[in-house]
Amino acid sequence: MRIFILLFIAAFIVSCKQKESTAASVSTADYFNYKDSVEAGGVKMIPITTPVGNFKVWTKRFGTNPKIKVLLLHGGPAMTHEYMECFETFFQREGFEFYEYDQLGSYYSDQPTDNRLWNIDRFVDEVEQVRKAIHADKDNFYVLGNSWGGILAMEYALKYQKNLKGLLVANMMASAPEYVKYAEVLAKQMKPEILAEIRAIEAKKDYTNPRYTELLFPNYYSQHICRLPEWPDALNRSLKHVNSTVYTLMQGPSELGMSSDAKLAKWDIKNRLHEIATPTLMIGAKYDTMDPKAMEEQSKLVQKGSYLYCPNGSHLAMWDDQKVFMKGVIKFIKDVDSGKL
Repeated sequence: MRIFILLFIAAFIVSCKQKESTAASVSTADYFNYKDSVEAGGVKMIPITTPVGNFKVWTKRFGTNPKIKVLLLHGGPAMTHEYMECFETFFQREGFEFYEYDQLGSYYSDQPTDNRLWNIDRFVDEVEQVRKAIHADKDNFYVLGNSWGGILAMEYALKYQKNLKGLLVANMMASAPEYVKYAEVLAKQMKPEILAEIRAIEAKKDYTNPRYTELLFPNYYSQHICRLPEWPDALNRSLKHVNSTVYTLMQGPSELGMSSDAKLAKWDIKNRLHEIATPTLMIGAKYDTMDPKAMEEQSKLVQKGSYLYCPNGSHLAMWDDQKVFMKGVIKFIKDVDSGKL
């Protein structure tokens, strides 16, 4: 009996070594199949099927790690991957495999003009198609969404959490109406005469008036969007390349709340967060456009939630409270990967 057990153990060890050898071979040689295109430094245009036609979205892979694949979901809607380039230094250092990605309608991806495309369900389906294309699954797939990307990440988890290993929601409340209420709280922190002038411009829908930006930037954007004295080049490029048509249709023309006629104005899944069983990290920041207390509450509403607070950060805490943000994100991913969460 003892000999049989020893033989079984020996055979098991040999089998494991063979599997490890095979896995190593796949991860280096055949891990990401570029046979359908020339080598492109990690860039791949992924075909996407939609109800109104077929399109392609831009992705760029960094690293090779079959255990950890992180898909970055930018905000907006219709901002670009560029402002999330800050993850490159940190995630590559940790050996994570991660993907920068322009959603349909954004910068390097196709930019169709059919407004029927711009709805949450269609975007969620797009993320699922991207997941399949990068060969991610429930054992290695992490989604990290910021702002609108956080909406998309939470909605994806509600529909496809069986395919998800970890969920990270950075700076996005689970209720648009509650976000709008909090925007009013922040707006009232401005000088009354400044706010009155902003509201007067908005009442006329004169959003292209240079004065509107002149007022918003020092009094709101530099306080609650990104608090760095000089905005990073990556962020400026992303703002330059935003698809304003999609952005305005879904969110409205300003970050100072959300327009009542925007497609996302009534979005609210707060009462569904309890359905999310995937390990989840909610990230809030002291100066964010999103209420940090609401972000903390959300971490308690999901089944396996954690909360990361950035005491010096704003809506883009990945930039203006970078050390706290990145340390917390990396720790969460490692803890999920190791089974601690």
